[in-house]
Amino acid sequence: MTERFAQVALPLPLADPYRYRIPASLADRALPGARVVVPVRRQEWIGVVTAVDVPVPEMAARDILGVPDVEPALPLPLLELGRQMSRYYGAPIGLVLRAMLPAALWGHSTILLEVVTGSRFRAGGTAEKLLEWLHDRGGSARAEAAAHALKRPIWDVVDRLQRVGAIAVSVVSPSTAGAMATMRVAQIEGTPIPLIERDKRFGRSPKQRALYQALEERGGRFPVNDLLELTGAGPGPLKSLVSAGLITIADIESPRDPFAGDVPPARSVALTADQVDALAALDQIAPGAGALLFGVTGSGKTQVYLERIKLALEAGRGAIVLVPEISLTPQTVGRVRAMFPDQVAVLHSALSDGERADAWRALHRGERRIAVGPRSAIFAPVRDLGVIVIDEEHEASYKNSETPRYHAREVAAMRARIEGATVILGTATPSLESWTRASAANQVVRLPTRVAARPMPPVEIVDVRKAPQVSGVSGMAWTQRLDDAMTATLTAGNQVLLLLNRRGWASFVQCTACGTVVECPNCSISLTVHRHPEMLRCHYCDHHVPMPEACAACGGVTTRAIGAGTQQLERVVSERFPTARIARMDLDTTGTKWSHHRILDRVGSGEIDVLLGTQMIAKGIDFPNVTLVGVVDADTSLHLPDFRSAERTFQLIAQVAGRAGRGPKGGRVLVQTRQPEHAAVVFAAQHDAEGFLAAETELRRSPAYPPHTSLVHLVLSGEDLAAVNARASALATWCERIIAKNELPLLVLGPAPCPIERIKDRWRVHLILKGPPQALGRWVRTAAPRLGGERGGVRISVDRDPVSLM
Repeated sequence: MTERFAQVALPLPLADPYRYRIPASLADRALPGARVVVPVRRQEWIGVVTAVDVPVPEMAARDILGVPDVEPALPLPLLELGRQMSRYYGAPIGLVLRAMLPAALWGHSTILLEVVTGSRFRAGGTAEKLLEWLHDRGGSARAEAAAHALKRPIWDVVDRLQRVGAIAVSVVSPSTAGAMATMRVAQIEGTPIPLIERDKRFGRSPKQRALYQALEERGGRFPVNDLLELTGAGPGPLKSLVSAGLITIADIESPRDPFAGDVPPARSVALTADQVDALAALDQIAPGAGALLFGVTGSGKTQVYLERIKLALEAGRGAIVLVPEISLTPQTVGRVRAMFPDQVAVLHSALSDGERADAWRALHRGERRIAVGPRSAIFAPVRDLGVIVIDEEHEASYKNSETPRYHAREVAAMRARIEGATVILGTATPSLESWTRASAANQVVRLPTRVAARPMPPVEIVDVRKAPQVSGVSGMAWTQRLDDAMTATLTAGNQVLLLLNRRGWASFVQCTACGTVVECPNCSISLTVHRHPEMLRCHYCDHHVPMPEACAACGGVTTRAIGAGTQQLERVVSERFPTARIARMDLDTTGTKWSHHRILDRVGSGEIDVLLGTQMIAKGIDFPNVTLVGVVDADTSLHLPDFRSAERTFQLIAQVAGRAGRGPKGGRVLVQTRQPEHAAVVFAAQHDAEGFLAAETELRRSPAYPPHTSLVHLVLSGEDLAAVNARASALATWCERIIAKNELPLLVLGPAPCPIERIKDRWRVHLILKGPPQALGRWVRTAAPRLGGERGGVRISVDRDPVSLM
């Protein structure tokens, strides 16, 4: 029989998959997309078959050791999506596929080192240190931990110690169960015993009879623990029934659904004329294409999504709904689950690896037909995918921050073309790229008015340079206008939202004597002041220190905190409105599971009068009793050294303004700023997204930035600044050479220090490549595979279509 070989992608930064021989016994299951267990050096790893019947490798190939699943984990369309992503983003195929499957489905073996008792080997140097380290840990430990602790390669030493019998090496194979939960179930074996025979059979065993009859009354199959609790019997009578062959006990899969029994009530909604027209327009989208659903806040975009998904399900197809941050959009998720209670698998970021794997398996088996989740849900194994919805498509959180640095919006378009699905991009504040593409293709579907003809809330711009300030409030802008508006709102029994997109107490602390600002020792950024608990903290590397009693530079003991954060805002609000019930929503208050839901549930039930926080409160919130939204400082992101800073500021103000006036009481918005004439502020106050998009598009023509050109962002980082700079200069020269050789119309900018020059004790230098997307694609396919890994202590990241240049 001719030997057959397979390409296997491993979750490692490898330019090419490895090749393995397919044993005849595994040939029927070692198919493209299947998970396989393969040997890699001293370990066993779980990989994915990308191709079979590949050419015979030049070197001898090792065997595939196992195929854990009955069906391939990745259907062929998803495998093709992985190939296209690998080419487009220049990422190793193994890392792309790692992003496509739940973490619980990957893994590798653990190598254990154990001291052999009674060994008389006399060691020195590293061998002696390794043996001492193992003895300190009870005689055994993982090899990875040993290498990390000793800070040096240990395999030569391990081989020597193993040969002389001083240590034993064993391999614990990786778990292939994918964190599957099981439960023990009892089942009646064969035909149930007739009633007339049970007195004779169980005459002296009333507990056995109770167990048997309870099992029969529940269909002949029931969880063991529940059965014992129901009858009050112990394990002894149960074992006797098993020994007699009357019942069997087996472990079966027990999917975990943290949302079970918590289905929101469905609500009947009559579509508006605009929604009916929008649905009709979306139905005309050709398979593999998409449209931009451009609707003002409160116009009913979610209901249009639901109706479009309903049509897909009626046609026997599935759906994916992407939300920017699922924990921050519980109302959107709840409405999908309410309309399709038995069809939805929620891939929630707060779930455990096992819970996410269970949701993934339900979709893979076709038990659920709708996947809802953040950006990674674009890889959900939905069968016969018919529609992909991307809610708030402008959100930067749809961009992955590590390899593969994909954008869910672009991957959705790829997947739609492969599977013949349609894509709906929904937003009130479109990204410039989406707006430009959709407008050029005449694929903009509008929802121009709010449901029930409710007006957009009036927005008042408050110039904090001129407006009267409230006396007694220091450290932040707190105008009399905002204070009076809050007083009136709370007196009327309504709710207030306050946005300040900066967490902590203050941006930094500064010595009043010499002006020194306390900075992070690992990052080129000041430490943020926190008061609960009191400390200085870096929001990049989490370095934290106590508040200094004196300036390290001059010894001065007087400092001032500059740039108010949400903690300070909470203090000001509590002092100004002592009877108001306040909740703060930022990364410091939402670190525990379901914390976002608990806060928003309290707002929805009326237990909270004032909800304040960062950008978390600007999306996915629909509370009719919120009649005032205050933007405490609209300028926090306005002048960041990034070409998207104005766009992000406009989107943030416009989105949070849209939280007001969603109920019959109406609402209003106050925006405090030092730049009242800035286009981002002016257009947001006018609820004029199209005006802002037109103005911003013109600003990006010269110098050219997206959507007028495409970018690749190269970031080099390392602990040695000289090495990083040298590598960056060499990389720029190399890029120019490739561009000239291939006659590509590309421009190389840099190298230059990144705006944040150091993060986590690594210096950062970047280059930018500009040009047409086709030319950049050629460069990425040619160059990116050669830039992976870390060389000479310098790491290079390749980011195509970056959302930030920070």
